[in-house]
Amino acid sequence: MKADALRGHLDALLLATLDGRDLHGYAIIEALQKRSGGALDLPTGTVYPALRRLERAGFVQSSWNTVGGRQRRTYRLTQAGVRELQVQRRAWREFTSAIEGVLKAAPAQA
Repeated sequence: MKADALRGHLDALLLATLDGRDLHGYAIIEALQKRSGGALDLPTGTVYPALRRLERAGFVQSSWNTVGGRQRRTYRLTQAGVRELQVQRRAWREFTSAIEGVLKAAPAQA
């Protein structure tokens, strides 16, 4: 999938991936790839800056944890992040409905 296709949707994808669970950055990338059937293979240079931006906005909080002897930053949604995810999901439904209305096949004219 082209990176341009994700423009404007990355925040929603990251928030949805964190919905109900705490994940470190690489696990977020793996979850996006798995949940998209391999279509989303985002580089760390895209994901980590977006996570930092979401954290500055108050939608995500992070903490350092030791996993297998390695320090990893783990991310989780804040209450504001949960609310923002609801807003993003509603906006996505409206967007896809509008696009579907345009892209669906037009009825045959007699």
